Amino acid sequence: MHAWRSSAPLGACAWHFAIGAKNARIDPMQTPEEHPRHLVYFADPMCSWCWGFSPVINGLATHFGSRLPVTLIVGGLRPGSTTPMNDEMKAQIRHHWETVEERTGQPFDYRFFERDGFIYDTEPADRAIVVMRLLNPLVMLAYFNSVQRAFYAENRDVTKDEVLADIAAEHGLDRERFLKALATEQARIATRQDFETARDSSVTGFPTLYAGDTQSGYAMVTTGYRPLDGLPEILEEWLAMPQLPPDGAPPNGTPPNGPVGHA
Repeated sequence: MHAWRSSAPLGACAWHFAIGAKNARIDPMQTPEEHPRHLVYFADPMCSWCWGFSPVINGLATHFGSRLPVTLIVGGLRPGSTTPMNDEMKAQIRHHWETVEERTGQPFDYRFFERDGFIYDTEPADRAIVVMRLLNPLVMLAYFNSVQRAFYAENRDVTKDEVLADIAAEHGLDRERFLKALATEQARIATRQDFETARDSSVTGFPTLYAGDTQSGYAMVTTGYRPLDGLPEILEEWLAMPQLPPDGAPPNGTPPNGPVGHA
């Protein structure tokens, strides 16, 4: 499905993977024909480094608008977890949160760790993001951001369908319609497809950001947190070039600025 290959359009360290057009999962409102070049953002709404990366992806979306739309794919951080958090897990996650807050300045509500019996299952929130893509892809990224903020900064339980529907209503969707959509087998299948896309694309942590198109392939922009500084300029230079992937992360795929995939 995905073939790794090296290329050096902007320098000797450009590596990218090719996704066949029929396999690439592009938002219905953002087809390759309408937007040959786009960003592919692999993330999870309950991943703390993705919350830290939120101002970066939003900054890119604001800067480029329709010139470089964002295709969001939920990767599934801890889907289907059934074990309540114990003290050891709370301590590990709290450490991650403190690191992300220090590094990125994003706010966290540490009252979360006063909860008893919380099950860190990311599947419901992932599925809600996919449902929003099915119902209104134009607000998918904004909804993703709102679910992140609700969980990390407002201590709301986004493993609950009712909370996810409340947040959808804040974005103008009918709450009951959203709840019904969340419960459908179509939503579950589409969510699993996102997980499979992330896995088949060799994504090992979140956030991961690629740029490219379905014909020329994709280059890694970052795997792991990276500040916004310099990214718009790099991508602007790439957009000015003829259908070539941007110079991205080092060939070994190591995160340029931080760890990935933490809660």
